[in-house]
Amino acid sequence: MIWYVVLVLATGGERIAELVVSARNARWSFARGGVEFGRGHFPPMVALHTGLLLACLAEVWFGDRPFLPWLGWPMFALVLASQALRWWCIAALGPRWNTRVIIVRDLPLVAGGPYRWLKHPNYVAVVVEGFALPLVHTAWITALAFTVLNAVLLLAVRIPCENRALATVVPARA
Repeated sequence: MIWYVVLVLATGGERIAELVVSARNARWSFARGGVEFGRGHFPPMVALHTGLLLACLAEVWFGDRPFLPWLGWPMFALVLASQALRWWCIAALGPRWNTRVIIVRDLPLVAGGPYRWLKHPNYVAVVVEGFALPLVHTAWITALAFTVLNAVLLLAVRIPCENRALATVVPARA
C-alpha cells in the first residue's frame, strides 16, 4: 500500500502544481482584460477533487482493498496517460489554461494540440483519472462515487459554463 500512498500523494502534488500554474495564468489573463465566469462552482470542484484523493486512501485502508495486478497495472497506465493528456492540454493552451473559467475575449480560440479533435480534452483526462486512480488499488466505491459526482458537476455545470464563456470569444481559432 505504501507505493499507492506515494501515487496518491504525487497526484496531490500534481494538483498543487496545477494551482500554481493556474494562479500565474489567471494573473496573465486578468492583466489582458480577462473575465471570469462561473465562480460559484469552483469550490465544489476543489472539494470533489480533494475528496477523490482522500477517499482513495481511506477506502483502500479501511476497506482493506487489495492490489490486483490484472486491474491495478492497466489502471496505473491510464493514470499516467491521463496526466500526459492533462499536461498536453496545459501546454496547448499556454497562459490561457486555468482551473477557473477565465476568458480573454480578444484572443482566438485554440485549435492546436488535443483541441484539434476535442472541445474539452482536459475533461477526458479528469474522467479517466477519476475512475483509474481508485481502481489501481480496487477502491471501486470511490471510483463509482467520484465518477457519478464528477459527471453531474461537469455535464450540468462546468462544461455549460465554459461553453457560454467561449461563446463570448470571436469564433476565429488560433
